Amino acid sequence: MTRSSVLTAARRTSKSSWLVPTGLILLSLIPILAGGARVTELTGGAAETANNSRFLDSPIPVLVHIVSVTVFSLLGAFQFVPALRRRRGGWHRMSGRVLIPAGVLTALSGMWMATFYPHPPGDGDLLLVLRLLFGGAMLMSIALGVRAIARRDFLRHGEWMTRAYAIGVAAGTQALVLIPESIFFGPTNELARAAFMGAAWGINLAVAEHVIRRRTRRRISTPAPLPTRRTA
Repeated sequence: MTRSSVLTAARRTSKSSWLVPTGLILLSLIPILAGGARVTELTGGAAETANNSRFLDSPIPVLVHIVSVTVFSLLGAFQFVPALRRRRGGWHRMSGRVLIPAGVLTALSGMWMATFYPHPPGDGDLLLVLRLLFGGAMLMSIALGVRAIARRDFLRHGEWMTRAYAIGVAAGTQALVLIPESIFFGPTNELARAAFMGAAWGINLAVAEHVIRRRTRRRISTPAPLPTRRTA
């Protein structure tokens, strides 16, 4: 293989490694833009309506959620770039120190809002249970990821943080799946809304498990480097 072909292959690999984070950022933009509009509404003196009264009465939890999930979604997407994970200077470690508290705040604020905010039309008890279930699963995944990295188990750390990220960015998938749900069942059908929201979390976790298994297969199929023989 010539040097030019090696460089061409390296460029293609570098470009393809950015496809995943680009897709994740685009998916995250849906709830991020909605969150930005909510922040403008809360800070701009918007008139109180049935849709925003719960946020105007208690703005801190929703503001914490918007800021934390924005950081978690955008910064977390770059953790899927192999070149950045291997980069010298500890970029992966430093960004992880931001991501972990952002993920914890995302889960806790989401669970707080689900529990204490008045439910809008279409949000029933089943959806409340699902939000608490997946919020708890996100917290557990982050905790297990932290425990794994404390034990220097980088493999398990990556797996658990991938699961936590999948749950954290499910709002983008939910925005997509709720379009057909609202068309066929209407925006106030509690059972259909809960089923489609739960399906979005399930889709993200299924993709996360696929990514984890593909990494494992790739790691198994990659031969270990041969030991170098020392000469006297």
